[in-house]
Amino acid sequence: MVVHATPISGPELFFRFAQPPNLLGYCGPSETGGVTAVASGISIPTEEMARLAAAFDGAWPYLELISTRSGRDAFDSEVVEAYWIGNALLNGVSLFDWGHTASDRFQRQAGDRWPAVVNALNAGGMPNHAFHVFCVYPWVGLLREGFIAPSLEVLDRCRISWGSVNRIDGLIAEVRRHPLRWVDDSLVIGEAIVEPFRVASDLQLKVGDQVALHWDFICGVLGEDQSSRLMRVHAHHLAIANNELRVARLEPSR
Repeated sequence: MVVHATPISGPELFFRFAQPPNLLGYCGPSETGGVTAVASGISIPTEEMARLAAAFDGAWPYLELISTRSGRDAFDSEVVEAYWIGNALLNGVSLFDWGHTASDRFQRQAGDRWPAVVNALNAGGMPNHAFHVFCVYPWVGLLREGFIAPSLEVLDRCRISWGSVNRIDGLIAEVRRHPLRWVDDSLVIGEAIVEPFRVASDLQLKVGDQVALHWDFICGVLGEDQSSRLMRVHAHHLAIANNELRVARLEPSR
């Protein structure tokens, strides 16, 4: 699981990554207090926690699928990590099960973009957050249609990215990271920049830590293996997105 100075539960791990877009009003329940509480390590009743998690209708179906195929609870820390960061549990999900879940949960959301989602599934897309960002959400398609700046901003911030801590000042840390860039009609990892990020209240950091980033938050400290897995699953889905862009460019104009 993601490395922390003190043990962290699966629910806390889930809501720590889910909290940033929830605070921005992008997903999850409209009442943010419960999400913030669990993300801060406060225990709440199990049924309430499940209700809050189910309100993240982009993320929760993935956890349900991974938990079912692995025989674990949906809030198991390894299940949660598989979705946000990536781990071996993703390999236990068959394309058949994964395809049915994606169709049931996301076909209506994707609308006329559904064939591109099917292509991504057949190209090896996994039930991981990177798949949802690059292959289910409309932003890659909007890039293709010329909406560059807003689409690139959302893709860069919504993906789980990584970086190293340069400086810490209370609950703000400067992180050196590599943003997404749009170069020659492709999404690429750009040159490093240094930006401020908010630090989860109970997360203990030190300069040099490798961290996982979601929107404007540092969500966890990554060990070497976690960093490698996150980079691999990210690169895999970025390549799928770029291939979809390439294929679309080759399609004849209508």
